[in-house]
Amino acid sequence: MILSVRDLTIQRGPVRILDRLTWSVAPGQHWVILGANGSGKTSLLSALTGYLSPTSGDITVLGQTFGESDWRDLRTRVGLVSSSIRQMIPDHEPALTTVISGRYAMIDFWGRIKSADRTTAQRLLVQVEAKNLASRPWGVLSQGERQRILIARALMARPPLLILDEPCAGLDPLARENFLAFLHRLGTQRRAPALIFVTHHVEEIIPLFTHTLLLRAGRLHAAGATARTLTTRHLAATFDTPLRLRRRAARYTLAVPPAVAPPGIEPGFAV
Repeated sequence: MILSVRDLTIQRGPVRILDRLTWSVAPGQHWVILGANGSGKTSLLSALTGYLSPTSGDITVLGQTFGESDWRDLRTRVGLVSSSIRQMIPDHEPALTTVISGRYAMIDFWGRIKSADRTTAQRLLVQVEAKNLASRPWGVLSQGERQRILIARALMARPPLLILDEPCAGLDPLARENFLAFLHRLGTQRRAPALIFVTHHVEEIIPLFTHTLLLRAGRLHAAGATARTLTTRHLAATFDTPLRLRRRAARYTLAVPPAVAPPGIEPGFAV
């Protein structure tokens, strides 16, 4: 297994954030994690990358178990693309340097750049279809361009596992579709890493994602092959609201009934 989680519990004070979660990712699988705000998605990712200590349970990544291995070294083998990293990149830093920094899990890279690292970073920029951005400063890149650079950065250490935390946030509809098409090309390449894609939106679930994990209030509601797991019944329970999942041309949309207007408010008026 690339990733194995058994009875993972995270509790802070009286609040149980994750409750006895058991889940695994095998080679060749690409996963979507879907859930409402507060369902535990961010805490799960923080635990997987060693930034949040579990209260109980076991996490094994690439054969190494949390608490028995140096998680700082392991982080270099788990690629992570998230808004927290995006916000820490200096505006003046060229894209090529940002990519190279991923080799050392370092933000605001300093020191001499090795020729081998430069060559690898240039190859990765070609792979993520961003060769022309090599010398462009971070501060002038678009959101979509930044996501591609961060993916190249994450791939710099050749990770068997790549985690993307809401990578489409902030993208306009056209940029989102372009990014998802790029992600499909990346994920279907030979020797592509296993992907974990975290989102709130079923519209972002493309055929690349073979498996889906649904979180509800810190508990695993359902997990397995996307075709069996991503259903109207499961999603209605996950989001605790009546809804209908529609699938067309291998993509998904949600139909949600209009909310009942509060007393004194006429339906159809914005408030």
